[in-house]
Amino acid sequence: MVSIRDVAERAGVAISTVSKVLHHYPNISEATQEKVHAAIRELNYVPNSIAAALSSKKSGRIALLMDPKRQTAAIDQVFMQYLIGALDCVREQDMEAVTIFFSMLDNMDVDDIIRYLMSLNISGFIVFNMSREDKKIRELIDREEFPAVLVDVPLTGEKISWVGIDHEQAQYDVAKKTITDNVQYLPEDYGPQSVLYIAGNGNGYVTADRTKGMRRLAAELNLNLTVRYGDYSEKKARDITMAAGKDRDVIVCASDLMAIGAMNALRDMDIFHPVCGFDGITLMGYVGKQMNTVQQDFYQIARTAVIEVKRLMEGETGQKVVVPHSLVRLEYMDIIR
Repeated sequence: MVSIRDVAERAGVAISTVSKVLHHYPNISEATQEKVHAAIRELNYVPNSIAAALSSKKSGRIALLMDPKRQTAAIDQVFMQYLIGALDCVREQDMEAVTIFFSMLDNMDVDDIIRYLMSLNISGFIVFNMSREDKKIRELIDREEFPAVLVDVPLTGEKISWVGIDHEQAQYDVAKKTITDNVQYLPEDYGPQSVLYIAGNGNGYVTADRTKGMRRLAAELNLNLTVRYGDYSEKKARDITMAAGKDRDVIVCASDLMAIGAMNALRDMDIFHPVCGFDGITLMGYVGKQMNTVQQDFYQIARTAVIEVKRLMEGETGQKVVVPHSLVRLEYMDIIR
């Protein structure tokens, strides 16, 4: 059996250096890390933590792969609801979970990541907050070395399922309600409504689906639709609204945070246009202006993902699992306890 000593000798470094690389210690040069990882690949070395993990009586160990850097202080609620929902369900299912942030994998290639997950005795994983920029994570998924459940990433395979709401339909629903509600305030001969749609990140998997829902609605209602990308940023949505929202009839936003930015911009310009959001975060209840929004149950989505990854670990085939969404107008009294 290959030992850590063999890896150290092959890499020409101390055993302690190999250990530090394996445990992601800082201040190890990239050159040294590469030598150690190359030796690990050549020797097909797996750290000897598997025996301890195998002694566990739990029914399975999963990894929760997350990218918290895309969150902001205002919407940490989403990240925490995912985490709490997953961990609650893991406990109920008599499983174990390890939380791994994408940044922890920055200095590894895909083979290294696979060995790392094997060393933790991971039987499957769930991915949250993934975008098209995360090519290394995408390659890990495509390799299908482990059963994988992807939240809001529309990919399926023999060992791959995706879990989430129907983003196209949800965006269609909230925009249609907001736009049709606005008709009563317009003259009968007003003509097509002009709608500004502030989409999310162009590299986001859900952005394409939500934009598709908006374009379907625009064709159905004969809308004049303008699409801009706000990257889920309150400030960017504010800037877009200041520049392009003055003469629009309705502003549709692909996140609540952007809706708040758009509403504040309109308030500063002393203009009223209907604005709607997406997600149903608590912060919407403090805005003062009630806005339509799509409420996602992030806690339940994470629980569903855990149940699904367990099903895949038992040998079942990957599938699409749609979680229901709802339309709400959050008030302050809805969110206080």
